[in-house]
Amino acid sequence: MQTSVLRSYPAGVPHDVYPEQYRSLAQMFDESFQRYADRPFSVCMERWMSYGELDRQSKALGAWLQSLGLAPGSRVAIMLPNIPQFAVTMCAVLRAGYTCVNVNPLYTARELEHQLKDSGATAIVILENFAGTLEQVVVRTPIRHVVVTAMGDLLGGAYGTWITIAVRHLAKMVPAYKLPLDEGRTVTPFAKALEAGTSMTLAADNSTLDSVAFLQYTGGTTGLSKGAVLTHRNIVAAVLQAEGWFTPALAKVGDPSKVNSIAALPLYHIFALTLCLLAIRQGSHLTLIPNPRDFDKFIAVLKKRPFHMLPAVNTLFNALLMHPEFKSLDFSTLYVSQAGGMAASEGTAKRWFEVTGSAMIEGWGMSETCAIGTNNPVMNTAFTGTIGLPLPGIEIAIKDDEGHSVPDGQPGELCIKGPNVMTGYYNQPAETAAAFTADGFMRTGDIAVMQEDGYSRIVDRKKDMILVSGFNVFPNELENVISLCPGVVECAAIGVPDEKQGEAIKVFVVRRDASLTEEAVMAYCSGKLTGYKRPRQIEFRDALPKTNVGKILRRQLRPGATV
Repeated sequence: MQTSVLRSYPAGVPHDVYPEQYRSLAQMFDESFQRYADRPFSVCMERWMSYGELDRQSKALGAWLQSLGLAPGSRVAIMLPNIPQFAVTMCAVLRAGYTCVNVNPLYTARELEHQLKDSGATAIVILENFAGTLEQVVVRTPIRHVVVTAMGDLLGGAYGTWITIAVRHLAKMVPAYKLPLDEGRTVTPFAKALEAGTSMTLAADNSTLDSVAFLQYTGGTTGLSKGAVLTHRNIVAAVLQAEGWFTPALAKVGDPSKVNSIAALPLYHIFALTLCLLAIRQGSHLTLIPNPRDFDKFIAVLKKRPFHMLPAVNTLFNALLMHPEFKSLDFSTLYVSQAGGMAASEGTAKRWFEVTGSAMIEGWGMSETCAIGTNNPVMNTAFTGTIGLPLPGIEIAIKDDEGHSVPDGQPGELCIKGPNVMTGYYNQPAETAAAFTADGFMRTGDIAVMQEDGYSRIVDRKKDMILVSGFNVFPNELENVISLCPGVVECAAIGVPDEKQGEAIKVFVVRRDASLTEEAVMAYCSGKLTGYKRPRQIEFRDALPKTNVGKILRRQLRPGATV
């Protein structure tokens, strides 16, 4: 690590981490479950789960998964929101020796089909609310075992039953579905799988630090998402890096079990997932927010007990600030307001500090780096506008297109090397080769400048990626979908500044049919794309700017561009 970086390091933060202290994530889980058995792990809708319960339930589900005869390393998809079943399933899959494939529950059928096919997942655990989407595609995927859970399954007795009934029949949030049982496919209720697993023995798995723990899907330059291969070593390293960095602030709480982290960001997203695993490592607990868009309920949950860590994207910080009840909360114990997933704005940071007295701490990471990369010191009392310093064990380099490092103060591509960096993209050797420099740094596609003190600042994005509320959206995917809309000749998608989302999607369309309307294109997109991938603006043009060989010049479509 650069000397300038180490000179700027906060006191008490280690310079390196040693994932080799564990054989695998399963060993880390076993250690934590035994040490913290009586401590609370999570609270959801005021129903608590202890580490002991997480241990027993994940062990039972893991044993049941093993009874299916899945081969070691088999991929198991997890399509769940922030409910207790997520951690139980994730721990079960890893303890049984399999690989987790996190799936966005809001995916459309098209998106779900691609991810299940690409990952080769043979089993899936899914909330019944989304089973209708799976029904549309399951016969065209490798899935052979489906575990369906209801919202109240782990919320306890009569209360859990009532929650399930309310979600199904009062809120009508569970569309009718019928999953086919042909080709030997099984469909099992989550509760029955748990019950059956309690009488089984979880066989020891043979996973090592080099085994694949997660296939974490991210956008692809080809327009299709690709799976970042994250090993047990990658994940353990990221957890230890996060622990080392956040400890100076969280130590204020004293007893780690009292640390209450707010899990409003979706756990299937790498940002929240890594913080969930950090909680397991340190024996703290999570407040699960199943639907952070219901801000009235979200604020009501925050009022119930002291909270110490609030990770969020800039748009979530903004939305909370706009709620009339937010200012009435007690922020005296809010020690970390961690911003990530998208660029944090100075205006939002200023308002956040004025209301809460807690500085927004901006960091940078990717799915490919287990969300870990750089971060500002957590004891900061002001927003810096930089992405901070590399975390323990990480090297950052700013390189030119030939892979040579550029001098401090000069812009270049931000590149990263460390034990948390993925081994490659799943079944994508060409993409993997292109992602790394000759000296082993991963190219990020972000253009940055490193200062003399080791802090870095993002100045632009090399890729055409659009960042909507912290989620990556790649123009090729949108263009591939919209090009199939009746009446469309060709199209181009770009990101435009948006106060609420960071960026919004704008699509330029050349029509074949002059009667094609913006509303028709929007309606087509609503059935093919997840909400955050849908365009907010449609502009019709007679032609799109192109290179001599016919490649569309997106940069000439951006605001302020000269044609």
